[in-house]
Amino acid sequence: MKGLDARCPFSANLVALALLVGLLQRMSNASYDALLVVSFGGPESRGDVIPFLENVLRGKPVPRERMLEVAEHYYHFDGVSPINSQLRELIAALGDELQRRDIRLPIYWGNRNWRPLLADAVRQMAADGRRRALAYVTSAYSSYSGCRQYLENIEAARAEVGAGAPEIDKLRVFYNHPGFVEATAARVSDALDHFPPASRCGLQVLFTAHSIPLAMAAHSDYAQQLRETAELVAGHLQLSRWDLVYQSRSGPPSQPWLEPDVLAAIRGLRGQSGLTGLVLAPIGFLSDHLEVLYDLDVEAAGVCAELGIPVERAGTVGTHPRFVQMIRQLIEERLEPAAVKLAIGRYGPCRDICPADCCRYPLRRPPNG
Repeated sequence: MKGLDARCPFSANLVALALLVGLLQRMSNASYDALLVVSFGGPESRGDVIPFLENVLRGKPVPRERMLEVAEHYYHFDGVSPINSQLRELIAALGDELQRRDIRLPIYWGNRNWRPLLADAVRQMAADGRRRALAYVTSAYSSYSGCRQYLENIEAARAEVGAGAPEIDKLRVFYNHPGFVEATAARVSDALDHFPPASRCGLQVLFTAHSIPLAMAAHSDYAQQLRETAELVAGHLQLSRWDLVYQSRSGPPSQPWLEPDVLAAIRGLRGQSGLTGLVLAPIGFLSDHLEVLYDLDVEAAGVCAELGIPVERAGTVGTHPRFVQMIRQLIEERLEPAAVKLAIGRYGPCRDICPADCCRYPLRRPPNG
């Protein structure tokens, strides 16, 4: 074969052939020319709050009174959600990580509900001549709102942009990727370290995640995946007292959602034998945005103060180096099809391509919605 030295031993020719095959594989997968970061979005001023929430709740059967109640949560922080600033930090850290590994993918950013909007990001990608992109979505788990809806959002943005829109392939969910588990465990460990060593055996850890309607949960692996992440983190830290609870429900009272609620769970700890303190670990969230700050740092911390339970809240993975490395590894999986897909626990790595019926959830809209 041209390019191989016939004078070399047979084994050397095999090595050269393997290198050539690897190069051809990389060239065939070099058609990805951008990375799109897709997130939920959040207001950055008081004037943004109501328009933002109207975007979030459009078409959903949530009473306006509930929307105004949630708006007060944002006004508690002067209308500013930290989610966008945290995304900027993550994008900067990820850009550095990709550069160190010589992965040349320019990063774009678009949100579901607030500026920078997803359609604007896709429009800019088209203007820049991007033809095929990978998408990192800021959700570790499978559900309608955490995965499928983002796929629908991406397709709607592409349709809005039109014929010049790039193809966009979403990276897989990563609830059981060792990088996510290790970064999460590090954040929980930091919170545990705030307690005196003598009290450690009596600490309770409550892993929290956003609640979703039972009808939505029934069509996805969301609750199962959360339980798996909690078990993996608890095993990593050798925790003996822990549970998985839910927060931030927003539907009408008549609609059943995943439980137990975090506030009810905390009240259930009253008088528990040997309890020395509580750690709240928001494993369902990737950044310390408003639902973490208000629902845990204000409401849940208030209940703990009422009951006299010492409490620390673990940070989310944010820009933890191991988590940023994990995103890079997910990208490398798609650039190198032969790469090992990392996953721990019982279920193995999730699919790259979701089945057509994955996480379906027929939204029940109001009669005039």
